[in-house]
Amino acid sequence: MSSLEADPEVPGPARSSHEVELLEGASVALGGPRGMDVVRTLPSRHRRMVGAWCFLDAYGPHDLTGSAGMRVGPHPHIGLQTVSWLVSGEILHRDSLGHRQEIRPGQLNLMTAGRGISHSEETPPVRSSVLQGVQLWVALPDNDRDTAPSFDHHPDLPTLTDGGLTATVVMGELAGATSPARCYSPLVGAEITLTAGTEAQLPLRPDFEYAILTLDGAVTAADTPLKPGPLLYLGSGRSTLSLSAGPQTRLMLLGGEPFTEKLVMWWNFIGRDHDDIVNARQAWESGEDRRFGTVHGYDGPPIPAPPMPVTRLVPRGRVR
Repeated sequence: MSSLEADPEVPGPARSSHEVELLEGASVALGGPRGMDVVRTLPSRHRRMVGAWCFLDAYGPHDLTGSAGMRVGPHPHIGLQTVSWLVSGEILHRDSLGHRQEIRPGQLNLMTAGRGISHSEETPPVRSSVLQGVQLWVALPDNDRDTAPSFDHHPDLPTLTDGGLTATVVMGELAGATSPARCYSPLVGAEITLTAGTEAQLPLRPDFEYAILTLDGAVTAADTPLKPGPLLYLGSGRSTLSLSAGPQTRLMLLGGEPFTEKLVMWWNFIGRDHDDIVNARQAWESGEDRRFGTVHGYDGPPIPAPPMPVTRLVPRGRVR
């Protein structure tokens, strides 16, 4: 998915009275002013990352009756992995390596951009009436940021069940269950569902920092009431997380070792300095196939890169 903005950051957090931060999201039109609305909570102006997770868009539930649904034309990426996860509906992925893969709820589409790849995403012609999901990016560490691009589809992922709690491990490891998806730094991404009235203790790693996003329902997490919209940043040093669901609830748990490298994140690119971004933009705009290739089969033009800013881009850390 494309950020479709040169500066993807959203306003800063509202600090709670507890040792947590509530990161309010910003509404963004995916694909331009008439595009599908998404809510972006990472990066924010204060906190840019949770572990290596550096981008989070949540969308839906959208009623697709009379709508084309999602349409994101071919666009490039460098230096990151894209993680596509659906709650309902379908999305068709195409990329410049020749992959064509539809994703459905409970399945993972993982694209590793490395030194360069391009892809498109759209709602397929035969589809469900409702679309809901999240799109996330994982920053690649410096040693791996120029790795060869790749794409993997994982239809079967490990799950954990404890009373009214069920966890699907999308990326990384949680409580001994490990996703088959390839990670380049220690992290976890998991979908947590809680039946109505469930109270649970979720095991965590004290060396990881964590955040949770409510997708459906309502939950109290770490004594903080949470509904769909904001991202609750939980910090590090926790060995468990207390969860208390009201109605049937669905959450996204993100975590990982704090990412200490400074990054330049601009449009759909993650680099280490201004020149990384300039070179990637020039390669995309010139149609230099050797770096980003060509996406075949999408009925529409590629997305042009926005103009570069008038000042040099400066690498930033995980907290601004």
